[in-house]
Amino acid sequence: QVQLVESGGGLAQPGGSLTLSCAASGSIFMINGMRWYRQAPGKERELVALSTSGGSTEYADSVKGRFTISRDNAMNTAYLQMTSLKPEDTADYYCNFVGYEANYKVFDAWGQGTQVTVSS
Repeated sequence: QVQLVESGGGLAQPGGSLTLSCAASGSIFMINGMRWYRQAPGKERELVALSTSGGSTEYADSVKGRFTISRDNAMNTAYLQMTSLKPEDTADYYCNFVGYEANYKVFDAWGQGTQVTVSS
């Protein structure tokens, strides 16, 4: 089975920066899509950013120009670089990978979540 481990969350001041990492383990043939979601208390989960195996990226309007998703396919790792952080970025952040295991079984894996708090 594919497992995702997230890291990099923590405290930041408004205007500051944080970079989240999401590393996959297991027998993986290919990761097609890498996504970052976030969920604030009392709010619905929202898609923040996504990256495809073809290199395209998309972002929520609320983070465009401030967040950047990247991937290291050799390491089966995704990153979310967050700059110019705002208090409204405070949330639990989750990574999600979809792809194929080495036995060609489709997988849809989620990270355990990492908390980001932006406050002065």
